[in-house]
Amino acid sequence: MKIIRACIYPKDIQCITGRSERYGRKLLNEIKVHFGKEPHQFITINEFSEYSGIEIDIINEYISN
Repeated sequence: MKIIRACIYPKDIQCITGRSERYGRKLLNEIKVHFGKEPHQFITINEFSEYSGIEIDIINEYISN
């Protein structure tokens, strides 16, 4: 069974969107506020997909590489 990460990081967002890593950090903070998460909590791929509108399959392609 292939293990795929559950969490998404700023570097992943940089690869997916083509924006800067700083933009990825900013976006993760916005997603945390949107979902009512604490600063120390992680953002899952499902939450990122729901917020950004990018399909999970596309996100998994970038993360698995």
